[in-house]
Amino acid sequence: MDLAKLLLEIDNEIDRLRQVRELLAGNSPSQPATRRKKRTLSPEARARIAEAQRRRWSKAKSGL
Repeated sequence: MDLAKLLLEIDNEIDRLRQVRELLAGNSPSQPATRRKKRTLSPEARARIAEAQRRRWSKAKSGL
């Protein structure tokens, strides 16, 4: 078999498998993937997390 013909058949098979995968995954090539909205923390939540981390650091340093 000619090498160029073999490579063409492999490329065609790869394209076919990609199409099948997209169909199984539910994403068509023209349909963009949906992105999740970035979640933001309230200033109070950020302060609680920061204070908890400071306490963990303090505890770790006191154990040294």
